[in-house]
Amino acid sequence: MHILFLGDVMGRPGREALRRELPGLRERHAPDLVIVNAENASGGVGLAPPEARELLALGADVLTGGNHTFRFKELQALMNADHRVLRPANRPPGTPGQGMTVVRTAAGVPVAVCSLLGRVFMEPAECPFLAVDALLASLDPEISHVVVDFHAEATSEKQAMAWHLDGRATLVAGTHTHVQTADARILPHGTAAVTDAGMCGVAASVLGMDPAIIVKKFVTSLPARFELAKGEGTVQGLLVHTDDATGRATAVFPIS
Repeated sequence: MHILFLGDVMGRPGREALRRELPGLRERHAPDLVIVNAENASGGVGLAPPEARELLALGADVLTGGNHTFRFKELQALMNADHRVLRPANRPPGTPGQGMTVVRTAAGVPVAVCSLLGRVFMEPAECPFLAVDALLASLDPEISHVVVDFHAEATSEKQAMAWHLDGRATLVAGTHTHVQTADARILPHGTAAVTDAGMCGVAASVLGMDPAIIVKKFVTSLPARFELAKGEGTVQGLLVHTDDATGRATAVFPIS
């Protein structure tokens, strides 16, 4: 199986980059599953229903979330109705939506996709390590392919999660920091991992935002309203090849 995972979509430039590049990526790599982190797809902060539907129409099979998932209250109804739109699983009980879903490829292979939120330098959340353990324990034994999006700030926490899930997940992809890291690898027991998959947004920016505004904020220490950077977007992520029988990764390729 080939799994394509794409990093945080930053507003319209990120969505337009996906619209432009995803058909070519499909033609070249023939992914069986496309997973996209979409928590910043609407204006650079949050995900609203129109943009969620747009990304699904573009070919995303699952949308994962993060710390800005609930920026738009209107998304809650969509998350309750559409299992392909995820929020972090380690949110408090009673939170709308779900943190894990199982989708089937065109060939009928079930794949579990889980969205998690880190706790280091982030807003309060339940323990992501215990949360993912409980989710994996609840899976049907026939499901060998598991993809985890760990939306976290600290590289140490993201790398620790990858080692925690080595041999139990097909892929642990870090998101949130928007800068693609150069450590895509396969751990000893067959789990592909990357500290951060990067972003789908304008490369000539600061994490997808207008660099002039961000620089001014750092120089003056005054509050500033962030705006998306203008220009052509870049698509970043990674492609993972798997062993169909075991669900373990056999190869991983960064994409930019």
